[in-house]
Formats: sequence, C-alpha cells, structure tokens
Amino acid sequence: MALRTESRVTIASSALEVWAYLCDVGRWPEWAPTVLECRVRGGAALQPGSRLEQRAKGPLWWTHDRAQDVTVVEAPRYLAFAGPMGTSAARWGMELEPTPAGQTEAKMWIEVDLGGIMRVIPGRILQGRIQRVSDREMAAIKAAVESATPGGPDS
Repeated sequence: MALRTESRVTIASSALEVWAYLCDVGRWPEWAPTVLECRVRGGAALQPGSRLEQRAKGPLWWTHDRAQDVTVVEAPRYLAFAGPMGTSAARWGMELEPTPAGQTEAKMWIEVDLGGIMRVIPGRILQGRIQRVSDREMAAIKAAVESATPGGPDS
C-alpha cells in the first residue's frame, strides 16, 4: 500500500530565495520537526546522487541517525529525495513555481510505500499525521523565508 500527501503554500518571496533556503540543509532543523541536524555527506554540493546525513528525533528522548538520497535537483524549481520513513520506503520533494507577482507557489509532496510494522497503522490515520506534519513544515518554511525577505513581515 502506498500513501501520498501534498501541502501547498504561497510564499511572498522569489523562487530563488525559497530555493536558497531549502538548499541550505544545515537550516532544515528550523522547519522540519524531526530533524536535529542535517548535512550533505562529505560537504559535497546538493546534487542527484548526494547523500544527506541526519540526526533525527524519535519517540520521547530517543534520537537516531538516518540518511536520504538526493534524487532530483533542478534549480530553482525541483528538489526530491528518497529514504526511510520508519520501517517504510519514502520519497518526498519540493516544487517551486514563480508567480508574475514575484511570489512563489510551493508544493511539498510525500509518498510512502508502507512496509514492516507501519502496515498495521490504518492508512487514513498515518496519511493524516503525515499531512499535518508537512502542513506545519510548509508554514515554517514560509515564515522563515518571508522574515528574511526585504519588506517581509519582520522588516
């Protein structure tokens, strides 16, 4: 069984500004609630074939290492990754569409191929949880990018 979610938000910044923020993987803990640290293995550039190494939050106080493979980097429009989500295989990505008004329509999509113990969780419940987390992540990305944009909310 596979699940897919999509979260969308309009960001009052250019696609280049949003792109720069998303590609700064060291800042992912600012918007991704389970990421404590993130880096590209060996300090390499973010490109297809690169590997992201993360220290992640688990239940309660437990933390663990995890990795994601970069599958797509098409500046400044598309980023995609593949890696584990619990006991399942997952893929996720960001799509950025500039608007004529200088804003950015951003979409985050997540696909999970349920495996292992995660198969016993009702799909609707798991999909709802993933959706809530990605909606929260998109709101955090929007707030961070807009606060750094000249004329943004904090200017």
